[in-house]
Amino acid sequence: MLQLTNVSLAFDTPVINDVSFELLKGEFIGVVGESGEGKTTLLKLISGLLNTSSGEILLDGDRVEGPSRKLIPGHEEIKLVNQDFDLDLYHTVRENIREKILFLSKEDREKKIDELLELMEIKYLENQKAINLSGGEQQRLAFTRALASNPKVLLLDEPYAHLDFRLKNKIQDYLLDLKYKEGLSVILVSHNGEEILSVSDKIIHFKKGSIQRVDTPLNFYNNPRTKNEALLFGPVNELLINDKLFLFRPNAYKLNKEKEDLSALKIKFVGVQFAGAHYINFFEYNDQKLLLYADQSLEKISKIYLDC
Repeated sequence: MLQLTNVSLAFDTPVINDVSFELLKGEFIGVVGESGEGKTTLLKLISGLLNTSSGEILLDGDRVEGPSRKLIPGHEEIKLVNQDFDLDLYHTVRENIREKILFLSKEDREKKIDELLELMEIKYLENQKAINLSGGEQQRLAFTRALASNPKVLLLDEPYAHLDFRLKNKIQDYLLDLKYKEGLSVILVSHNGEEILSVSDKIIHFKKGSIQRVDTPLNFYNNPRTKNEALLFGPVNELLINDKLFLFRPNAYKLNKEKEDLSALKIKFVGVQFAGAHYINFFEYNDQKLLLYADQSLEKISKIYLDC
């Protein structure tokens, strides 16, 4: 178990403020927040790459020491994948991975390397030096190096920034497999809450170096506390209804009155866009813009029902 207790970091001004939470074995925690709110710094503290100003970080009861207490910064069982990549630029792709698993026998080592090269789809680059790779290829190699050493905790900082949708899903499936089979624990940081909803056991909303809220993905999505929080997880409608501001997702409506306490809204159709899995229907309600998702155009609809 990873445990943070009252962790803070300050330079000239506070950067991380009194952060406490636990990450259990085999748990995925998503950390979401806008850029510049301290999410990357938090991961560097957890991985032992920065010193805390106060508080402590424990992994299975042992303190995670910062660089002031270690000759080589970083914790052996906590691996961070971020935008720095941290590669040996003049070593080949295969050499970059091999040096992380020298403790394995030669046969097991080469088998592990081949498995990860296939997963990340960089087998064709195995003899290329890291310095000659593109940004996306370097990111995949950094991911591979982190996974190679079988860490207890994997820290991911915007890990899918350079990956296409198909490869992102492939890697996510692999991580979930490690979660269930080997108890891998993951903290996944993103400014896009939509990409962490499906994989997180719980989500932390991080702002100005502090935890604003800890909750389930379902509650974050369906019960946002503010419009800004709601927008971290996708589009939301904000309507003034009976002098009260009401937030609801584009799919949180009914076309028929299924319960007595549902309120009817008269709406005006504006247009529609096809978006693959659904259609985005544009409406107006008392001159307020409204988005509704459906599996078809709703151009003939003039009324919806909401729980408000």
